[in-house]
Amino acid sequence: MTALQRVSLPGSEDERREEWTLVLEEMEGEVIDAERSIRGNRAEEIAAWGRRMEDWVPPSALGPLPMDLRERAARLLQHQLAVAEELVERITQSQRQRDLAARMAYRPRPVAAFVDRAL
Repeated sequence: MTALQRVSLPGSEDERREEWTLVLEEMEGEVIDAERSIRGNRAEEIAAWGRRMEDWVPPSALGPLPMDLRERAARLLQHQLAVAEELVERITQSQRQRDLAARMAYRPRPVAAFVDRAL
């Protein structure tokens, strides 16, 4: 087979594998970015991840996931779920801390009163 014969045609399995590889790499990058936010204790970034409401929808032109990428995709899914769980935990923890701080900041503080009984 010559090099020209091996060139992928549009929509070929090789092209689909390449496109899926790029999509998986992008998704892996997002998971790593979310982990960095968690590890860096950057509250605003963590909250921003929590506000992301859209579900990922694969581009319609990708076609089915190639068999040889399914294990990688499954590992990525497990990684995403673990990071999502940690994000939820951190967001909940952060909200509790904010609520506590708000209650403490606005509560009237007792004023010390000293009376000299020797008078």
